[in-house]
Amino acid sequence: MLMFLFFSIFMYFSGLISFTMKRKHLLLMLLSLEFIILSLFLNLFIYLSFFTYEYFFSMVFLTMSVCEGALGLSILVSLIRTHGNDYFNTFNVLW
Repeated sequence: MLMFLFFSIFMYFSGLISFTMKRKHLLLMLLSLEFIILSLFLNLFIYLSFFTYEYFFSMVFLTMSVCEGALGLSILVSLIRTHGNDYFNTFNVLW
């Protein structure tokens, strides 16, 4: 059980490092955010199974993360259609 906890913490920090280092493309940033969400889901699942709780909240968390991923992909498609690429530096016109 402790091995899974260390693995989820390692996943979380590797996702944070990937998010901070790959700031050129928006798609890579969204993928690293999804990796962080996946590691948080694994950590939540380990926590709930350790204390023998119900897994209903994990399904709610998974549903919200899927909605967040679909929203991120729709924003990515919209930005690629308007600007023609997914370089993060070209989006300063939006701000």
